[in-house]
Amino acid sequence: MNPSISLPKRLVTVAALVLSVAAVQAGDTSPGEQLSRWSAEAGAPGSVPRGQAFFSNRHGAEWSCASCHGTPPTRQGEHASTAKPIAPLAPAFNAKAFTDAAKSDKWFRRNCKDVLSRECSPTEKADVLAYLLSLKL
Repeated sequence: MNPSISLPKRLVTVAALVLSVAAVQAGDTSPGEQLSRWSAEAGAPGSVPRGQAFFSNRHGAEWSCASCHGTPPTRQGEHASTAKPIAPLAPAFNAKAFTDAAKSDKWFRRNCKDVLSRECSPTEKADVLAYLLSLKL
């Protein structure tokens, strides 16, 4: 340690570093980067028509993505069982959508299990995000 730097100054420096890392992690990606990641994992680019069909399809179950997020997902949605409001999912209508990789992964995992009773594949994620990115103001 450098003895010429006081303890309060060190604490301020460490706190600033921690806060800057937290801020980067909270908005650590963009929808386009997420699409690139899932397309790379899938080995193929996302498909808008497949994504739109996937989003609207009930997949043999009670719910589809659209059940809560709406069709098209450009306005506030509502959870089908809790009635809790859900922000618009399409990135053009919600600046925070798909800007946090951990949140995107968490919500895809949770929602795919609700709709499909399994996790979505990278291809399905890429297709859905390609569809969502195609929706413009």
